[in-house]
Amino acid sequence: MEIKSVGILGCGLMGSGIAQVCATAGFEVTVLEVEQKYLDKGFAGIEKSLAKFAERPVEKGGITPQQKDEIRARLKGTTNKADLADCDIVIEAIIENVEEKKKMWASLDSIVKKDAILPRILLPSR
Repeated sequence: MEIKSVGILGCGLMGSGIAQVCATAGFEVTVLEVEQKYLDKGFAGIEKSLAKFAERPVEKGGITPQQKDEIRARLKGTTNKADLADCDIVIEAIIENVEEKKKMWASLDSIVKKDAILPRILLPSR
């Protein structure tokens, strides 16, 4: 299966970083958070990071203003799990609580498409 769209669970430091990398690589990205304020904070961090890349010369790893706009256009934030329905892969970056992770994966099983990749990495409780 060709991956075209990526879902990210969580828009904290890790989730927003994963989202930015995926969008920079050309994937359509949907980031899920429990509240809009967390999306706003995560996307503000992405904006700041993209601005830094846009300040660098392209030959030194920077991006053009057009590339910055294209990357940003591939990013979508949501608080609605149903918006992940068409994602080809969903990557988890939520709170480090195994029970919360299990609940999240269970809630997505009936939402995402049948052939979506859901990498579930859960460590046993200590």
